[in-house]
Amino acid sequence: MKNNTAIFYMIFSVIAFAMMNIVVKYLSTFNVYQIVFFRSIGTLIFTIPLIIKNELSILGNNKKLLFIRGLIGVISLTCFFESLNYLAVGTAVSLRYTSPIFAAIFAFIFLKEKIKPVQWLLFIIAFAGVLIIKGFGVNISLIGLFLIITSAIFMGLIFVVIRKIGNGDHPLVVINYFMLMAFLFGGFMSINNWKNPSSVEWYLLLSLGVFGYIGQLYMTKAFQSDETSLVAPLKYLEIVVTIIFGVFWFGEVYNLWTLLGVFLILLGLIYNIYLKSKSK
Repeated sequence: MKNNTAIFYMIFSVIAFAMMNIVVKYLSTFNVYQIVFFRSIGTLIFTIPLIIKNELSILGNNKKLLFIRGLIGVISLTCFFESLNYLAVGTAVSLRYTSPIFAAIFAFIFLKEKIKPVQWLLFIIAFAGVLIIKGFGVNISLIGLFLIITSAIFMGLIFVVIRKIGNGDHPLVVINYFMLMAFLFGGFMSINNWKNPSSVEWYLLLSLGVFGYIGQLYMTKAFQSDETSLVAPLKYLEIVVTIIFGVFWFGEVYNLWTLLGVFLILLGLIYNIYLKSKSK
């Protein structure tokens, strides 16, 4: 029963994140800064009351690290949303999931964490998937590729910064810091790029933060409910679900080369998770 609960939580999380990706793609007529702005509002509606309820400090303890985490988070999020204007949503999500490669490299450099030879091999396999998607995928934009790899690199940095923060700050504070910075950045940059949403678009824009928060919440619940080795690989279902949604919602086309590239990314990263959990 415990396993079933964790699996349910992670699948629910995956669907929520995939829906957020699809809504962002649908709202591509809006400036990326406005998307970031509304993405933050929907989450802040949840985090601020919870911080107040739990009597936590909004500014946190590790202010410097929290600021860095928020800054690189905003860069990663902005690049990801902007990449959706150039790439199929499933392709963008697949390429963004190369972030564990960069996280491991940064952890090796800054935290002196060891990387086994077999892990390097798995990272090479995953990155080969990126090269296949670029070389043989359908309509792969160089601008889109640059944006999504930049997003993945900064997401890899986020993992390292969060490790440095450790238990020094409550997870709610970390998330809230990121969303506050996204709110300020997106709001300021939207001043000269504002587009008035229709009544339906208001709901869709505000739903971004709701889907994001639900995805984060149930992902956390899943990791708390069972072993990482069971739960972590399920996170990569987001790629599969997003591809399916992209095909049905936007009529996106994925040739066999693209799917092979996605498979290699999944193979390299999921097997790496298995090896790390086994070593522990």
